[in-house]
Amino acid sequence: MDVYAKNCPSRQVLDRIGDTWSVLILLALTGGPRRYSQLQATIADISPKMLTQTLRGLERDGLVTRTVHAVVPPRVDYALTALGVSLHDLLESMRVWAEGHIDDVESARAAYDRRS
Repeated sequence: MDVYAKNCPSRQVLDRIGDTWSVLILLALTGGPRRYSQLQATIADISPKMLTQTLRGLERDGLVTRTVHAVVPPRVDYALTALGVSLHDLLESMRVWAEGHIDDVESARAAYDRRS
């Protein structure tokens, strides 16, 4: 199938793993399981609604597991699946690239803004 076609399964996966919140959640979970509140505290500016929606999507796609512990109060942990772990090298490379090129990106933005 053509990856550029709207209904292409590959595009659907790329849309998920290319989403800003998905990338940040997956990176946050590379250190091990986290509770919802830990993820919310770690990822600046994510709203509760977006965190919940993104976690559900990642769980649906088989990248994250959700484990409910039968304690009072209830405790829920999120963790990477084997499929989610398989993305680690790719996401880490993207993070390293972003950190290594932020000055170039900011310079390009400033140059563009001066022209506008």
